[in-house]
Amino acid sequence: MTPAAPAPKGGVAPSSRRVMNLSHVLRQAARRHRDEIGLVWGERTWTWAELDRRVDAMAAALAARGVTPGDRVLVQAKNCNQLFESMFVCFRLGAVWVPTNFRQTPGEVAYLGQASGASVMICHSDFPDHVAAARAAAPAIRLVIAIGPAGFGEEYDALVAAHAGQAAPTAPVAYDDPCWFFFTSGTTGRPKAAVLTHGQMAFVITNHLCDLMPGTTHRDASLVVAPLSHGAGIHQLAQVARAVKTVLLTGDRFDGEEAWALVARWRVTNMFTVPTIVKMLTEHPAVDRHDHASLRHVIYAGAPMYREDQKHALRKLGKVLVQYFGLGEVTGNITVLPAHLHELEDGPGIRAGTCGYERTGMQVQIQDADGREVGPGETGEICVCGPAVFAGYYDNPEANAKSFRDGWFRTGDLGHLDAEGYLFITGRASDMYISGGSNVYPRETEEKMLKHPAVAEVAILGVPDRTWGEVGVAVCVLRPGQALNEREVLAWLEDQVSRYKLPKRVFFFDELPKSGYGKITKKAVRAELEARGCLPLERPAQVSA
Repeated sequence: MTPAAPAPKGGVAPSSRRVMNLSHVLRQAARRHRDEIGLVWGERTWTWAELDRRVDAMAAALAARGVTPGDRVLVQAKNCNQLFESMFVCFRLGAVWVPTNFRQTPGEVAYLGQASGASVMICHSDFPDHVAAARAAAPAIRLVIAIGPAGFGEEYDALVAAHAGQAAPTAPVAYDDPCWFFFTSGTTGRPKAAVLTHGQMAFVITNHLCDLMPGTTHRDASLVVAPLSHGAGIHQLAQVARAVKTVLLTGDRFDGEEAWALVARWRVTNMFTVPTIVKMLTEHPAVDRHDHASLRHVIYAGAPMYREDQKHALRKLGKVLVQYFGLGEVTGNITVLPAHLHELEDGPGIRAGTCGYERTGMQVQIQDADGREVGPGETGEICVCGPAVFAGYYDNPEANAKSFRDGWFRTGDLGHLDAEGYLFITGRASDMYISGGSNVYPRETEEKMLKHPAVAEVAILGVPDRTWGEVGVAVCVLRPGQALNEREVLAWLEDQVSRYKLPKRVFFFDELPKSGYGKITKKAVRAELEARGCLPLERPAQVSA
């Protein structure tokens, strides 16, 4: 029996059923397409055979240093070939890959190391402070590997060279053996480690290829425009399963000019990103300078896409947009809106605003507060079950108890299904506010505001109000060269939404704060409003002496 990481407390009971070790998808690609390019980064390329040999060598190096199945390996790195390889190194050893968002602070990464029980850390040389913080917070970290010359640990490529030609045995694994701790923070509290397993992720690979990129083969190419540590890493795992060439941006910041040049150079056929990056890509002047006719699937997820941004992208790229809805805990596998259902024009029969129908093998149910299913058109919490649902949060029985009910995973998102099973997201349960006794879902008003020709981005959140309980506050980003004030925005909105849905205040930022993955987060917007002195709206009365 293969040793495995401790089962998540309160999660699904482990299965002893043997399954394919996920690293085998790399081995398959190397056997069938050994001399074809598997990875591109700048002017460097690696064939599938080279990547497989490098993974073998690093796995042998870690095994020689005592890394065994179930060990957690914390990885702090920008997108690079070593980050790409480290996933398969961990899988091959039966260890657990624990990638961070490289933009996180030393303290945040230290917490991930401590919370995951990591005993190994692979870290890019740019982050010595992260190594020091992680070692201080997680004394179980006994081995540090540096990507590039650094003043800490052994050097990654030197270890690969020293163990060239060697290979650690591929660890046998069971369906529920953990392979990846996918840290997800949600809207409040500290990040939680969602436990992804070998059996679950084999289903996810199949599901992604079936629902998001049908017809994908080794002749395709995929551009990475997001950190491989999260959703883009899941996407690339599916690419490796079909020997699809992966192309990385050279830098760690989004560059629209480079992205479109790479699409043209490598005849890129698919990419995964988030709505804000799709918006940036399609509004960048380079979209008109480079050939992007090769694109078949521009997949976006992580947040709903505003309709006006969707229309703009369709005008620029044609019918190549594919939307999926899903959380890290369900590895993105809840619904899909394929390219042929993305329509440019609104009209009868067009389901504007839907995020699609259930993914293959998955079931969605809208439930009320007591867990009862509600009917078509009724708003409730979006719940899901199926093989893509994670095993549970690692060592967090309280979070597991809150997130699972009668076998359903509770997403915390609100929405409704229509009579044909298409899902419409209203927003996060935490985004809804109650004004004068009425529920307000900010997304509806945000969609209306984005129709104003001067508004590029908007976020609305609820804040306390002495009269109404809560009111809305909007933060807008204007398009270049446009001018607009609070009074004009509210006057424009008055005949488009009910009065109780109108924001009480409108503020203007040069840009909205975004997460390391390019998503607008209401928590960050609220923090920025507080930092600028915009909140609270009502100041406590001064008490005279």
